[in-house]
Amino acid sequence: MDESSPHLSCQLAPHGWQVTLGGSWCAAELARPVAWSGLRRSIDALEPQARGAQGHWDLRGLERLDHTGAQLLWRTWGHQWPAQLQASPAQRAMLDRVARFSVAPPPAVPLTWLQRYLRLGERVYQVVDHGRDLLRLIGQLLLDFGRLLRAPRDGPWRDVSGQLYRIGATAMPITALVGFLIGVVLAYLMSQQLRKFGADAFIVDVLGIALIRELAPVLAAILIAGRSGSSITAQIGVMRVTEELDAMRVMGIAQGYRLVMPRAIAMAIAMPLLTVWTTLAALFGGILAADLSMGITPAYFISALPATVEVANLTLAMSKAMVFGVLIALVGCHYGLRVKPNTESLGEGTTASVVTSITVVILVDALFAVLFKDVGI
Repeated sequence: MDESSPHLSCQLAPHGWQVTLGGSWCAAELARPVAWSGLRRSIDALEPQARGAQGHWDLRGLERLDHTGAQLLWRTWGHQWPAQLQASPAQRAMLDRVARFSVAPPPAVPLTWLQRYLRLGERVYQVVDHGRDLLRLIGQLLLDFGRLLRAPRDGPWRDVSGQLYRIGATAMPITALVGFLIGVVLAYLMSQQLRKFGADAFIVDVLGIALIRELAPVLAAILIAGRSGSSITAQIGVMRVTEELDAMRVMGIAQGYRLVMPRAIAMAIAMPLLTVWTTLAALFGGILAADLSMGITPAYFISALPATVEVANLTLAMSKAMVFGVLIALVGCHYGLRVKPNTESLGEGTTASVVTSITVVILVDALFAVLFKDVGI
C-alpha cells in the first residue's frame, strides 16, 4: 500500500480502543477507488466502542487533512467528538469548523394516525386523478374514431402503418422465441404428470386449451406492454421534454387524433396477429417436446388439436388480445402525456406505464376468464 494512501489502525489499549491514522486524508487521495475502498473496509471493521466513549483517536501522524477527510471523520464518529482526540491545532480547527457547519440527520419520527390518514387520502386522490384522465382519453379516442369514420381519406394512415410496423413486425422474433420456450417447458412439465396416470394423449387438450385460450394472449400482451408500451410513453414523453406537444397545441394539431388514435389502432390490429403468431410458436414448441418426451407424433397432435380445442377459444383469445392492445396503447399514451418537461419524470412515467399496463392486462384477463368461463370449454 502507498504510504500516502489514507489508512488507520485500531488496537485495544489499557485505556480503551486506540485508533491511529496515517497517510493523506484529502480529496485527491480519497477520490482514488483503491484507496477509498480500502479505507471504507477499515472503517467498517472498527469496533462500535472505538467510535464512541472508549475511542481514542490520534491524528498527529497524518500527512495532510482537508475538509473532505475531516467530514469523513466527523461522520465516522457519529457527529460527536470521540472520548479523546490527539490532533494538531490546525487539524482541530478544521474539525471544529466541520462540526459547526455539519447538520446531523434528524431522527426518524413515527407517523401519527392523522398523517397516515392524509397520506392514504393523497394516494386515493392520485388514483382518482389518473382514472379521470384515462376516462377523458378514452372519450377523446371515441370522438376521434368517429371523425375518422366520417372522413377516412384524411386519417393519419401513415402514422398507423409506422406504428403497426414498430409494434407488430419488430416484435415477432421475441414473441416467437418466448412462446416456443413456454410451449416446450409446459409440455415437459405436463408430460411428467400425465404419464403417472397413463393419460399421455391428453397432452393435446392441456396444451391446446392453455396456450390458445390463456397463455399466448397474456404472454404476448405482457411482452408488448414491456416493449411497445414503454416505447409509446417514452416517445410522447420526449415530445413533452422537447416542447413538441406545446408546438402541436399552438399549431392547432389535435394530439389525440395524431398521437393516441394511430397507436391505439395499430395496437388493436397488431395484438391479435401477434397472439396467433405466439400461439403457433408455442404449439410448435409443445409439439416438439411432446414428441421427444412422450412419443406423440406431430401428425397425431395436429390432427387431434381441432377436435379437442373448439374454434371459440381462438376467437376469445383474439378478442382479448384486441382489448389488451387498446388498453396498453391508452395506458402508454396516458403516462406519456402526463410526463413533465424533465428527464426524471420521463423515467418515472415509463416505469409506471409498464407496471400499470401489465397489471391491467392481468386484471382484464381475469375478468374475461370469469365472464366467458362457459365459452369453448
